[in-house]
This record gives sequence, structure tokens and C-alpha cells, in this order.
Amino acid sequence: MSTRQRLMLRWSGGIMIGLGIGHLLLATFLDRHVVASWLDRGIWAAVPLMSPETTLGSLRNGAAFWETVGSFAVPLALLGGLLWHLAGRGVTVPAFIGWGVAAWSLLGGILLVPSPYFAGVVAGALIVLSARKNRGARGTGHLPEEYGRADHPHTNQSNRQHGREP
Repeated sequence: MSTRQRLMLRWSGGIMIGLGIGHLLLATFLDRHVVASWLDRGIWAAVPLMSPETTLGSLRNGAAFWETVGSFAVPLALLGGLLWHLAGRGVTVPAFIGWGVAAWSLLGGILLVPSPYFAGVVAGALIVLSARKNRGARGTGHLPEEYGRADHPHTNQSNRQHGREP
């Protein structure tokens, strides 16, 4: 994987981490009174799945949950962290991940205007571009080049396990 591909994946991961953490922080700040009430009441079942009666308070409570910990902010930040890690190891991320992130972000951006969803389209496009640039790479394109070298420790370990000398 080239330095440019790693940089594209790192940018994509950074965008996703920023979007996820930014969303979580902003939503928590905006819903701070509701989130604080969870802590006051104790967090166990602070957001009941089925409320006996629908009130403005129960609707705010549910909305605050889905805007904070129940949102896709945490998985998005984790996916961004994974991309950052994989880029550092030189592992190619499949293009379908980028297409999925881009499509989801585009739909979200169309439905919620203005919003930072369109930054997710950029992140998805960077994943797709990185994967496309790696198509002609050696082997399957999913492992760093050094894994195929005879002097790489993983190759030597595999050879020893199968009775072959490195």
C-alpha cells in the first residue's frame, strides 16, 4: 500500500472519528439536562423501552437517548479508529465499506440540511479511491507487501508450522 493510500485511509478515519465524537459531544451538550437526569435517577433503565404513558418528558428522554449513546456516533468513531489502525498497518479496506459509508452519508445529508453528513461522503470516497488504487497491487491486495517476503517473521512462522525451512 502506498503512502498516498495510507494517507487517504487516515483522512477517512479521522473524518469519521471527528464526526462521531463531535456528534456525541454536541448532542450530549444540547441534551445535558436530560443526560444529567439519567445520572440523578440512576442509569439502569433510565430510558424505558415502553413507557406507560407518553408525555413530553418521556419523548425528550427517548430523543436524548437516540441522539447520544443510541446514535451511530459511537460505531462511526470506532469504524474511523479501525480505518486509522488498518491504514497504519497497510491493510486495504474493501471498496464496499466506502460505498456504504458514502451512500448512508449522502442520504443523511439530503434528508437533514444543513448537516455535516456530507463530510461522510468524502470519507467514503477516500476509502473507495484507496481500494481502487490497490487493485493492481501484488497478491490479493489485502495484506501489506512485507507479508510475502521470505524474511518476514509471519512467513517464517508459517513455514516452520508446515515443516518448511525459511
